[in-house]
Amino acid sequence: MRALIQAAAAWLVLVAGTNTSTAEGAATSCQLINGKSMMQAELLFGRRIAGHGRVSDAQWSDFLLKEVTPRFPDGLTQLRASGQWRDPDTGRITREPSFVVRIIAAETPETLSRLTQIGAAYRQRFHQQSVGLTLSTTCASF
Repeated sequence: MRALIQAAAAWLVLVAGTNTSTAEGAATSCQLINGKSMMQAELLFGRRIAGHGRVSDAQWSDFLLKEVTPRFPDGLTQLRASGQWRDPDTGRITREPSFVVRIIAAETPETLSRLTQIGAAYRQRFHQQSVGLTLSTTCASF
C-alpha cells in the first residue's frame, strides 16, 4: 500500500510540474532547437487535366521553375502523392496522381498572396477546378 501511495504522489508531482499549456511547452521546445514560429503551407496539385491527359514531369518541372521557385526562392519541399477528392458538381470521387509542395515561411500577407498566386497559376495553366492549400503554424530551424 505504501508503494502505491508513493507512486501516486510521484505522479502528482510530475503532473503538477507539467501544468504548462501545450503552446508554452511547444515554445520551449522550439527555443531548445533555436527555432522560430513560422507558417507551414502545403499546396496540393492534381495531375489530371480534364480532356487532356495529365501534367507531365516536364510540365511540372517548368511550373516549379517559373511559378513556385521565384515566389519562394529560399526553399521548398516537393512530394509525389496519390490523392482523391469529391467533385462538387457531380459528387463523384476522383483519384489521381498528385504533387504536394511544402513551404515554410513567415506568416505575412505577402506570403499568403504568393501562395494564392501559385494556386491561380496552376488552375489556369492546367485547367484545374482547384488547388488545395493547407496552413498551419510550426516551429522551424534551418
